Amino acid sequence: MKKPSIDTSASTARHGIAVAFAAAAVTLSAFSMSSELQASGDATVIVLTQTPCQFLETEGVDHGYSAEKRADCMKINDASGAERLEKSENLVLKPGKYIFRVSNKNVPYTLGFWLRGDGLANRAMLPSVSGGGLAEGQTADYQITLEEGDYVFSCPLNPTPDYKLRVKG
Repeated sequence: MKKPSIDTSASTARHGIAVAFAAAAVTLSAFSMSSELQASGDATVIVLTQTPCQFLETEGVDHGYSAEKRADCMKINDASGAERLEKSENLVLKPGKYIFRVSNKNVPYTLGFWLRGDGLANRAMLPSVSGGGLAEGQTADYQITLEEGDYVFSCPLNPTPDYKLRVKG
């Protein structure tokens, strides 16, 4: 698996935030996801890849699912989603500005991304970001400033499990 990487360009160092990115990378190393951790201005970029019915980095394995429509993923996740969530590792980040860079890899219909607080109370109190319209082969950025708390992220258009994300200082 590819380890998270840090952009240590002069621009990043000039902004005095390279240390913050290094701390985020240490936090992510325990997560062992293969997404990239990069600097983008004053935000940290988390790279996520969607294939049919799943996010690759969170599950750590491409299950090779095939789906032509949303309903196909609903059937797959009804059968295997809970077990896959148990095996997936939770993402842990520090509070701050992030860009979630989401790519559609081999999903033949449009998909999106939704990050929100976990549960009704957290959903009402914590920041969220969402969007759709990602055709096959496209990538989109979702910017958010995360506060301490428990979150989930998923794609309702390419139904995936609700993957856990914890933000703590």
